[in-house]
Amino acid sequence: MFKFRRHNSLLSGAFTMAELIFHNVVRSVRQGHSNAYVALGKNMMQVLVFVLVFYMMFSILGLRGSAIRGDFLLYIMSGIFLFMVHIKTVGAVAGAEGPNSAMMKHAPMNTIVAILSAAIASLYTQLLTLILILFGYHVAFTPVYIDDWGGAFAMLMLAWFTGFAVGLVFLSIKPWAPTFVGVLTTIYQRANMIASGKMFVANSLPGYMLAMFDWNPLFHAIDQCRGFVFKNYFPHNSNWQYALWVGIVLIMVGLMGEFYTRRHVSASWYARR
Repeated sequence: MFKFRRHNSLLSGAFTMAELIFHNVVRSVRQGHSNAYVALGKNMMQVLVFVLVFYMMFSILGLRGSAIRGDFLLYIMSGIFLFMVHIKTVGAVAGAEGPNSAMMKHAPMNTIVAILSAAIASLYTQLLTLILILFGYHVAFTPVYIDDWGGAFAMLMLAWFTGFAVGLVFLSIKPWAPTFVGVLTTIYQRANMIASGKMFVANSLPGYMLAMFDWNPLFHAIDQCRGFVFKNYFPHNSNWQYALWVGIVLIMVGLMGEFYTRRHVSASWYARR
């Protein structure tokens, strides 16, 4: 008689999931610092340091002539922005809370919410950083001209999507070998300093060097993005469809691995370590 009945529908479930993701995104953003503005400022400083270091390196080594005709700083930022979005997303998703986390003891919470929240929080931080840096550059230095804003943004989202896919694969393996996955994640992020191709133009690479980079979906996303940013650059040695399909395949592999791991993982695994 006094029992409360709750009727769940698909719509109410979707709203509940969205609310959980929203609150967890806020929590993820504030993990870097209790003040969200300070957390954003730290990320902006990291990106700005990358831009300045590469600008000085290109200028000192005399490599500016090998870049695309146009705004040289925009050339550097087009590579660094996608690189940062990709590796930050890989790190955030790979470090998301697993099935044995204390947060999973709360009834509505689940691993899918934790994974999506980590990925969206990383995207939010990087997008806000990108917008603020481009706005400051546009106002203080020179007007920013991008030939195809929609295409460039799509490549940014593709870099985020592939980073989410790679991070999900790492997360699914993490309970089985946490130390190995931690080292592998760091190696992948450091290797992309060069393998992402942000320091050179794919059209200028000879065939034997191109084979060293074209396995990387981020390499394709960055090169295609520069084709949308600059009016006089037409990428011939990259393909955004390749990066998309690699991301989809890795998402499927990661989801299957995460589902299998969630069914078999035990708290006793961590007690032995």
